[in-house]
Amino acid sequence: MKILWLGSGLLLPLDKGGKLRSWHLLRHLAARHEVTFLCFADPAAAPSDVDGMRQVCRTVETVPRTPVAKGTARFYLDAARYLADSLPYAVAAYRSRAYRERVASLLAGRRFDALVCDFLVPAVNMPADTGCPSLLFTHNVEAEIWRRHAETAEPAWKQVLLRSQWRRMLRFEGETVARFDSVLAVSEADRDTLAALYPRQLRGPVHVIPTGVDVEYFRSALGLQRDPVRLVFTGSMDWLPNEDGVLYFCREILPRIRQSVPDVRLSIVGRQPTPAVQRLAEEDRSIDVTGRVEDIRPHVGRARVAVVPLRVGGGTRLKIYEAMAMGTPVVSTTIGAEGLPLSPGRDLALADHPESFAAAVVRLVRNDQAWTAMADAALHLVTERYDWSAVAGALEHAIQATVLQRTVRAAPGRTAGRAAASSPGLAAAFQVGAPPAVPLPAPEDATPTNDARFSS
Repeated sequence: MKILWLGSGLLLPLDKGGKLRSWHLLRHLAARHEVTFLCFADPAAAPSDVDGMRQVCRTVETVPRTPVAKGTARFYLDAARYLADSLPYAVAAYRSRAYRERVASLLAGRRFDALVCDFLVPAVNMPADTGCPSLLFTHNVEAEIWRRHAETAEPAWKQVLLRSQWRRMLRFEGETVARFDSVLAVSEADRDTLAALYPRQLRGPVHVIPTGVDVEYFRSALGLQRDPVRLVFTGSMDWLPNEDGVLYFCREILPRIRQSVPDVRLSIVGRQPTPAVQRLAEEDRSIDVTGRVEDIRPHVGRARVAVVPLRVGGGTRLKIYEAMAMGTPVVSTTIGAEGLPLSPGRDLALADHPESFAAAVVRLVRNDQAWTAMADAALHLVTERYDWSAVAGALEHAIQATVLQRTVRAAPGRTAGRAAASSPGLAAAFQVGAPPAVPLPAPEDATPTNDARFSS
């Protein structure tokens, strides 16, 4: 198949969870299909990152865009201007005539079998009619994230502002899913949330593409010497849920852990730490804030416990599977592990209050038997079921099903088999490869549910 993949930026370097997920799925997809990748150019991108993308994709095209650094005068001026916009700020900042024109030109000049819009943002620059089957890859349910931000925000003025952004995102996300033949979700929980929020807008099935992990890459950290009192948090620190989670952990949970483990240490590993996160290390010498690192394996592989104290978020956390593949037990909030098919108490520890979270960490630090049992169970699970090579089959199947679905819809009265047989390219696509290793939900599974949390 010939696939047009729309992104907001290059997927390399692999320094964010969403980029990791897209990269590994795209890498496997491009090995069997012809992928044209379009995104905004990054002036700071290393030539090796662009070259790396071109080694995977048939064509890589970029559109100029000058990103605005957070905290600068231009950032706040733009933010003030976007407050009057009908679009949510996170979307309006990526609106681009140049991007729209390039998408239109690619669709007019080449015949694509399918279009994949990676994340919600690039959809703002898509034409009303793509002329080919289209899929929206939702790594999160964005409106749900903004709702959670609004619920936990302080002071009151920030809550009012975030509620406004939530309502705009709810409207934009609903209008956007209505434009696609199929939607891809990263968990059954996200699939159910989309169905609850947008029962009338969804016009096709919501396919679940589970989170995966590069097991072989991370297993190499298994032999590292552990620091018996080191905790680690990994993630992009310019993403608000990560910042909120780390600040919450250091203020509410870490002091409780110190009551039992006085010499406990914490490493915060991830790109672009905010000033508030940087101050944590300035005020407490037992906390390290690394900023961006080339390789997270030494940091996670040497830690005793990985912590995921998120109070806000959506989608699924790759950091949990990565830690599990390195044999590092995980303690997470329910939201932090949301959407991952894990067994609490066996594969990881779940705790939603500072006291219980601290107690779970202390147990794994102090109890070698509990630590080993959880590390072994988690490693076995990800090795057997969640390597990216298996997960990528689900994405390929979802694209093929969407192509066939649109073909049948365009030719009333024809069966799926006859429709595929009449299109050599489509028939060839369905003959390549084995059935997906990860079962996909049938379209009728994505039914709305009544949930008062989603009422406006």
